[in-house]
Amino acid sequence: MTTNTVSQGQNSDQTPSPLDNFRPLIVDVAVPLGSYYLFKDAFGMSTFAALAWSSVVPAVRTLWSLVKERRTNGLAALILTVNVVSLLLSFLSGDPRLMLAKDGAVSSTVGIGILVSVALGRPMMTAGMKPFLVKGNPAKEAAWQRLASGQAAASADFLRKERAFSVVWGVALLTECVARVIGAYTVPVDTMVWLGSVMMIGVMALTFLVSGGLAAGPMEEMVRAEAEAHEAAAKADVTVAA
Repeated sequence: MTTNTVSQGQNSDQTPSPLDNFRPLIVDVAVPLGSYYLFKDAFGMSTFAALAWSSVVPAVRTLWSLVKERRTNGLAALILTVNVVSLLLSFLSGDPRLMLAKDGAVSSTVGIGILVSVALGRPMMTAGMKPFLVKGNPAKEAAWQRLASGQAAASADFLRKERAFSVVWGVALLTECVARVIGAYTVPVDTMVWLGSVMMIGVMALTFLVSGGLAAGPMEEMVRAEAEAHEAAAKADVTVAA
């Protein structure tokens, strides 16, 4: 009986490798972005061609999820949407203020996509946050699964924090877009050229701090506490069985 208890505990803690945890970021984000710069800088393709070719992987991933898995691959669909928006905007030219303002379209597209994912009950930013919280630790991975599936006592609070993390990022990116558009038409063009980058860096830094304190930090603590509680309960069961 003791052997079965221990075996069941081991099976419940079996988790993907660190590479598996980071695979969504690698395949759905890093590959499309990396291929864009590879096509554009290394192969000398035009911006339009590089965007088009770098959209192949997210397009296939999105279609595969819809047809075979009957669900939407959030990250892949978002990257594909951003690429399509960028392709459409690449036709815009002439007015320098319009060129500055169109950069905000990417931020707004990402922000809207994130907020829609929250409304659909599949917070998109979770895929990027989870690997940094579980750190490839099997016990923490199992704890995350229990919290996310509603099986743990702190599940309700955990899921609220998960949604809050994505909401913070979605709102921040939309705010950055609005600020960029306003700046494009009110600030001198020469100033806005460098101010746009400063605004983006500032928004990213502030959002990391806010989302970390409001959601990621508490979620990491909940994962740790759940993992420790589960381990303690497993040890108690083994002691009783012995």
